[in-house]
Amino acid sequence: MQKLRSTVNRQVSVEMGQSDAVEYVNINDQPSSPRVHGTRKVSILPLIFLIFYEVSGGPFGVEDSVKAAGPLLALLGFLVFPIIWSVPEALITAEMGTMFPENGGYVVWVSSALGPYWGFQQGWMKWLSGVIDNALYPVLFLDYLKSGIPALGNGLPRAFAALALTFVLTFMNYRGLTIVGWAAVLLGIFSLLPFVVMGLVSLPKLEPSRWLVVNLGEVDWNLYLNTLFWNLNYWDSISTLAGEVDNPKKTLPKALFYALILVIFGYFFPLLVGTGAIPLDRDLWTDGYFSDIAKVLGGVWLRWWIQGAAAMSNMGMFVAEMSSDSFQLLGMAERGMLPEFFAKRSRYGTPLIGIIFSASGVVLLSWLSFQDIVAAENFLYCFGMIMEFIAFVWLRIQYPAASRPYKIPTGTVGAIIMCIPPTILICVVLALSTLKVAALSVGAVVIGLVMQPCLKYAEKKRLMKFSTSAELPDLHGPEQESVDSLPE
Repeated sequence: MQKLRSTVNRQVSVEMGQSDAVEYVNINDQPSSPRVHGTRKVSILPLIFLIFYEVSGGPFGVEDSVKAAGPLLALLGFLVFPIIWSVPEALITAEMGTMFPENGGYVVWVSSALGPYWGFQQGWMKWLSGVIDNALYPVLFLDYLKSGIPALGNGLPRAFAALALTFVLTFMNYRGLTIVGWAAVLLGIFSLLPFVVMGLVSLPKLEPSRWLVVNLGEVDWNLYLNTLFWNLNYWDSISTLAGEVDNPKKTLPKALFYALILVIFGYFFPLLVGTGAIPLDRDLWTDGYFSDIAKVLGGVWLRWWIQGAAAMSNMGMFVAEMSSDSFQLLGMAERGMLPEFFAKRSRYGTPLIGIIFSASGVVLLSWLSFQDIVAAENFLYCFGMIMEFIAFVWLRIQYPAASRPYKIPTGTVGAIIMCIPPTILICVVLALSTLKVAALSVGAVVIGLVMQPCLKYAEKKRLMKFSTSAELPDLHGPEQESVDSLPE
C-alpha cells in the first residue's frame, strides 16, 4: 500500500498526487491488491508465457500479412512495428504496472490521472476488446483442425465443438491462475518447437531472393496494418494480473523484456522460413497456411504437429486473455467501479463472476468473422491506448515524485516523444477502419458512456452494493492531513 512519509516520519494514507512536493514510497514489494490467503502467486517463467499468450501465442494468424503485402513488407513489419508500437507499450506497462501493482491495471492508471469516470470507460473498452479478441480463438482452433476433421468446418458439429472448447478452457481459468500460468509454459514450448524443426528441414530449400519480393501497388494496407496491430498489441493486459504476481515490481519488467524477445522471434522466424522455402502464391497465405507449408517441407507428420501446435496455442491465448479480462473486472469491483459481487473469488482465488461474464461475452460474439473480430477489437483497443498514453504523460507531468519502482529512462519530453509514433499509428488504423466496424465500435463506446452514470444511480439508490477495498491506496479521496504537514 502506498504511504506518505512526512518530515516527522509519520505515515498517513493520502490521495495519489495531492501535492507535487509529496514523495511517495512503497513500504514493501508486495502487490497492493487485497490478498487471498492460500493462493500461490505467479512467478517469472509462467508470467513470461502469460504475456506471450496475451500478445502472440505464436505465428498463427500472421499469414494475412503476406497475403496483404508480400514477403518483404511482412518481414519488415514484424521487425519495425515492434519498435514503433510494442516497445513503447511494454515500457509504459512496466512503469505503470509497478507504480500501481494491483488487479485494476490500466483502469487504475487512467482513473488516477483522469478520474474514475474515464477510468470506467477505459475498463469497459478494454474488457470488451478483450472479450471480442477471445471470441476469435475457438474459431482459429477449429480452422486449424478442419483440414484433418472436415466435420468441424461448419454446421452444428462446429458450433457444439466451439461451445465445448469454451467451457473446458473457462473451467481451467476457474481452477486457478497458477495452473493457467504453468499450462501456458507447456503450451508455449509445444507451440514453438515445430517451427524450429520446420526451419531445420527447410534449409536446403531456402532461396533468399524470395524474401525481397514486394509490389507497393498491390498492398492491402487495411489488412496489413490490422494484422500487424492485432499480432503485436495487448502488452498492457498483463497489468490486470499484477496483484497476483510474486514481487511484481521486479518480476513484471523482467518478464515483459523476455516476452518481447520471445514474441518477435516467434513471428519473424516462421515467416522467414515460410516465405523463403516455398514459391510465393499470396492468395494461399490465409489462416492455417503454415500447416500446408509444413506438409510440403517435412511431410504429413510435421503438418499434424503444426496443426496441433496451432490448436494448443489458441487454447493458451484463450485462457491468458480470459484471466486478464476476469481479473480486470475483479479489480474494478475492488475500486468500487462495479457491483461488489464482481470482487468475490472462488475457493481457488479466481474471480468467478468475472469469468462467467467474460465467457458469456465470448459465446455471444463468436458469430463474427475473423476480419470483423480483428478490426472491431483493434478499433476499441485504439481508444483505450490513447487514454493510457494520456494518463502516462499526465502522471509524469503532475506527479513526478510518485514512487516508480521501474521508470523509463526519459524525462517528460522524452515520454511525450515516445508516445507520438504509436499515436500516429493508432490514427492510421482508425482511419482505415470500415464504416461497419467504426459504427459498431462507436456504439459500444456510447454504451460505456451511459453505463457508468447508470451504475452510480444504482449505487445511490442502493439497488446494488458497491464497496472499495480498504487495502487499496486512495486515489481520489480527500487528504488526510493538510498540505502544511507535507515534506518540503
